[in-house]
Order: sequence, then C-alpha cells, then structure tokens
Amino acid sequence: MIDIIYQDEHLIAVNKPTGVLSVPGLVSDDNLLDRVLKQFPNSRTVHRLDMSTSGLLLFAQSYPAQKALNQLFARGAIKKRYKALVAGIVQADAGEICLPLIADWPNRPRQKIDWQTGKTSHTFFRTLKRCEHSQSTLLDLFPITGRSHQLRVHCWGIGHPILGDHLYNMDESHLQTSRLMLHAEQISLHHPITAVPLTINCPEEFADIR
Repeated sequence: MIDIIYQDEHLIAVNKPTGVLSVPGLVSDDNLLDRVLKQFPNSRTVHRLDMSTSGLLLFAQSYPAQKALNQLFARGAIKKRYKALVAGIVQADAGEICLPLIADWPNRPRQKIDWQTGKTSHTFFRTLKRCEHSQSTLLDLFPITGRSHQLRVHCWGIGHPILGDHLYNMDESHLQTSRLMLHAEQISLHHPITAVPLTINCPEEFADIR
C-alpha cells in the first residue's frame, strides 16, 4: 500500500513511512520507489528522504516532468517545510541556523560541521510549541539549502537534536521516542508542466509523543 497525497498525470506525491528507503539500497529490499512502480510504472525519482524521515516524496510520471522538477530543485525553487520534535526547550521563537556541513568520511553516512571545508548550509526554524513536561520543543523547519542530513545536523549543532535520531544525539535523546521525529509536511512549487502554483500538505501529529 502507498499513501497518495496528490496525483495528476505528470506527478504524484506520496507519504513515505518512517523506516522505509526512498529508493533501492543496501540495508533493505523494501523501498518506496518499488512500491510506487507497481502501481505507477512510469514513475521517476526527483529527490529523496532519509530512511528514518517520513513525509512527502514526489515522483515524476514522465521524462519532461522529471527534467522540469530536477531543474526546479537545482534552482532552489521548490520550498519544503518539515515538522520536528527536538530535545530541550528552544528559547527563540524563530531563527536561522548557518552551519557549514561536509561528509564525515570515516564515519559515513554521518555528516559533520566543518568551518574550514564545509559547504554553506542554511535552515530557518519557527517554534510551534514548548513542552515543559517532556522538555522538548515542536518546530517548523525550512531548509534553504539541501545538504545531506542538514536538518538533523543543524538541530544537533544548536544543542537540540531531533528526538529519536540515532546518528546525531545527546543525553540519550535518541532513546526518548520510537522513531525519528522528523516529517516532510509541505512542498510548494510551480507545477513542472503547467507552471501553476501548487502546495501539497501532509500533516503529522507525532501520535507516539510520550
């Protein structure tokens, strides 16, 4: 089964479950692309989500749509919003995280902050709710750049790792929830064929918050 959030003849948007690869990989035979291909055999990938991240994933339904979507991603013309539950109480109501990132090659797939050779990486955040009883904060995250693991490393880098993150954690934050609390909730773009503005939403309430 696939959870289709949006569909037309040129593209579909699917809600990827946590724990499922976006495309075929070494750690599992199961992946969302293969699931989608069974129902939509013309599907083509245009971007990915980490295995532990849930939420919106787009699949082009033709070569022209794939080419146009790739160009939109390359220009930064596709805007994404994520929801994250992070450890600790974030004091700021909003802000920008600017921490340069690069692959931590001896510890792949980890990324690291490197002020000398790291690539420029920007994330805006907005505080939605502070949970004093669980000492956690619910955030909206808006990636401006698209580095690997960017949101996860940026939250960790400011001292508020995403709960359930087994790669980037502190004070056992990875043990506080049963999943990585990161969800791709909204994608906004101009349609790759018609150029009509399109916003796709897939809310996540993180029902297993303890």
